[in-house]
Amino acid sequence: MREFLQEIGSELAAEASSLDIATLGRRMNVVGGPAEMLFPKNVGLLFFNEHPEQFFPATQIDVVYFPDGAGGDRFEEKEFRGPLGRITRNAVDYISRNYLKEAVVKHPDRPEAERFWNYPLAAIEEALVNAVYHRSYEIREPIEVRITPEELVILSFPGPDRSIRLEDLQAGRAVSRRYRNRRIGEFLKELDLTEGRSTGIPKILRVMAANGSPTPIFDTDEDRSYFLIRLPLHAGFVVIEETAHVSDEVTGEVTGEVTGEVTGEVTRLLVILQGEMKRVDIQATLGLKHEDHFRETYLRPALDAGLIEMTIPTKPRSRLQKYRLTSLGKQVLAGKEQH
Repeated sequence: MREFLQEIGSELAAEASSLDIATLGRRMNVVGGPAEMLFPKNVGLLFFNEHPEQFFPATQIDVVYFPDGAGGDRFEEKEFRGPLGRITRNAVDYISRNYLKEAVVKHPDRPEAERFWNYPLAAIEEALVNAVYHRSYEIREPIEVRITPEELVILSFPGPDRSIRLEDLQAGRAVSRRYRNRRIGEFLKELDLTEGRSTGIPKILRVMAANGSPTPIFDTDEDRSYFLIRLPLHAGFVVIEETAHVSDEVTGEVTGEVTGEVTGEVTRLLVILQGEMKRVDIQATLGLKHEDHFRETYLRPALDAGLIEMTIPTKPRSRLQKYRLTSLGKQVLAGKEQH
């Protein structure tokens, strides 16, 4: 308790060392009852006891990583147990150190590099704190963070209050009429882990959009028995992983025909081009916002090199225009299929 007061910069910290545990607990409102029969309040056991799971089973955060996807045989698991504030921070730090990656994509037409994360840390922190804040500590199920090559999912029990409509939640307009675990929220706020004003979901949406990530998905059932937050992988990382070794495979006869034209940007375009696709669909898949940049850096070099072609070459700006790989473009990617 004294460490907590010092960490949040409370005025009570100065006199905490001179107070006995019972008096300090009363001042912090984590101890109740008459002097002859004091008892710790639930929030005190959750935040200031080394083993809160003894009183509230499954008070823990499980982080599980599936390198081959959820259906794979391999997985890595890490359990975090202890005071709520500590395990929340430790779990976020663990995910940040082991599973977050930043990509830097350089462009030949401008000095600024494009930077983005596979998952933005602020969104993960908000989602995890939301789970710690709003879960039920009477339900014997841990908070679970599942990480796969496609998404990061945070699952907690139960779901949001019935006063919140799922469509409002998805749009970031949800405001709860009742707060579950209000005292837990107050302590998380003191630790600067939450604002406690229904701002978590809008922040997740805002941070994901700023990173260029797909829109997160918030899910529950009619009974509100669970709450699930899906953070999809940034599309740029899907392309990067798929093209990691393509440039090394463009050798032999193919290299002689397209030397100097198969840039990293062009390679990314070739890999995601499936069948016939419209420009807007290709651009969206690559996670690019600016049409001019896309045309000059991705589309035009691929066309000039003969790696892709238009379905309506006589009308380049037709609204029905689509693009597809040429035989040469398919040959450039042939090496990738061998791995």
